[in-house]
Amino acid sequence: MTSKDKSNDLPDAQSRRKSLRIHGTIARDIGIQIVSGVYRPGETLNGEVAASDRLHVSRTAYREAVRILAAKGLVESRPKTGTRVSERGKWQLLDPDVLSWIFESEPDDALVASLFELRRIVEPQAAALAARRREQPHVKRMAAALDAMGEHTLATEAGRVADQEFHAAMLEASANPFLTTLTSGVGAAVAWTTVFKQRNSPLPRDPLPDHRKVYEAVAAGDADAAHHAMVELVDMAFLDTKQSRAPQRKRAIMDGEKTL
Repeated sequence: MTSKDKSNDLPDAQSRRKSLRIHGTIARDIGIQIVSGVYRPGETLNGEVAASDRLHVSRTAYREAVRILAAKGLVESRPKTGTRVSERGKWQLLDPDVLSWIFESEPDDALVASLFELRRIVEPQAAALAARRREQPHVKRMAAALDAMGEHTLATEAGRVADQEFHAAMLEASANPFLTTLTSGVGAAVAWTTVFKQRNSPLPRDPLPDHRKVYEAVAAGDADAAHHAMVELVDMAFLDTKQSRAPQRKRAIMDGEKTL
């Protein structure tokens, strides 16, 4: 292919990337409205023509956005009846995008508790399996992630990425392919709950010692200690999340009293 041919291909590639950004942004905006309750289950979204006109985008871009949402279980499109918001039981709640949309606003207490309940079911047992089955590369990855968390702190993007890597390495060390498929969901839960905790105030404490206890137990091959350490890690993370919401709620109550 000549340089001229390559240059002719470039605008097409740029157009495709721009299109991806557009329908991804539309999907995100609608997704946030769905998970935050602006659109309720069973409610019909605007028709393709009306929605594309309102959003000032092509019908193709809007259609692709709806396909993204349908793949995540948030909507269902049927001939003649249009696109309806699905019941929450059909939502792919562990999808990283869906989790990020949930924590864009203020998720209800029950949903946050359920997320940590899932982590408490999955991660301690995964840690115990990791202690029994880990190999040296897994141990090295967990150690490197700990070092990065200590260097950058969870107040930074780099620190949160390291936190995700720690949990990913532990899940992979379990050598259970079904647990490994939960890596992206658990990682997203870890990252977005951390961001959520810091939205209104700094982290109430340093969670690094909790992670180090898990690492030491896994590295030592102590399954019982690894299970116990991970239970403590998840429980403390849940407590931190609840405490981080308290100041905001106190301010909301005080603001409400001022208006009386």
